[in-house]
Amino acid sequence: MQNRVTSLFGIQYPVVQAGMVWNSGWRLASASSNSGILGLIGAGSMYPNVLRSHIIKCKQNTKYPFGVNVPLLYPNIEEIMDVIVEEKVRIVFTSAGNPSAWTSWLQNNGITVVHVISSVKFAQKAEAAGVDAIVAEGFEAGGHNGYEETTTLTLIPIVSKSVSIPIIAAGGIATGNGMLAVMALGADGVQIGSRFVASEESSAHIAFKNAVLSSCEGDTKLILKELTPVRMLKNKFYESLVELYKSNPSKETLQSFLGTGRAKLGMFEGDLETGKLEIGQISALIDTLLPVSSIVKEIIDEYNFTAQSMRNKLLK
Repeated sequence: MQNRVTSLFGIQYPVVQAGMVWNSGWRLASASSNSGILGLIGAGSMYPNVLRSHIIKCKQNTKYPFGVNVPLLYPNIEEIMDVIVEEKVRIVFTSAGNPSAWTSWLQNNGITVVHVISSVKFAQKAEAAGVDAIVAEGFEAGGHNGYEETTTLTLIPIVSKSVSIPIIAAGGIATGNGMLAVMALGADGVQIGSRFVASEESSAHIAFKNAVLSSCEGDTKLILKELTPVRMLKNKFYESLVELYKSNPSKETLQSFLGTGRAKLGMFEGDLETGKLEIGQISALIDTLLPVSSIVKEIIDEYNFTAQSMRNKLLK
């Protein structure tokens, strides 16, 4: 299964395991890379020294390519980037910021750069900044999201008409069927997050994993647009936010209520009541906790089966 994405990263399948905060440590990234896809370490929840430790352990546990996802609004961004270069990471996914700030510097250090976008405007800006590829993420995705609320099936064909660099689709994808659908619309590959939260190697708390497995349609909501839109499972914290919105709160009030560390509290420490439980809409389709290798095999087997079934239908 060779195309622009597999060639760019040197991987077997055009699938990227998303670099999610509190979920994507070295165990998940190395297991993903060992399964033929691109594993990503999520730097957004790591201090520079912690990231270095995860990179070293990842290198010890896989001989295949892996990368690091870096939110560009990270407060210690210079230290994070220095760690990445010093540890000779060869692939970096950037998000939540202006890609022109770091793209050339990373590339001059021999690093392939991919930037996450949520609209045509930002896709074109990323291409102009010289990135090697983009992740086009629809608003079905979990965690921090775009303001436009453009769905993945709408975003991919629009973006594919607007840029010439490889496009990796994200948001609402957890199966081989979903992978085939977005590639038919113009994507060169997929980035999958929520499905890998519910993996044995994810660093998420088992209580959060079980909450994902038991979630149903409509259990996630996009909220906090006044700060940064975020999709999360409904829980006591979410309901408290809804109640707070009735008073037309200011940004400062919302930020104060959100506080710090809620994502860690919910996803990493397992507080399902007062923590922030970031996950995508596709969680309603996830009902099994599996090792990464089994997840990847399911996705690729289903992709191949469905692709062949579609060919057979067209020949009838």
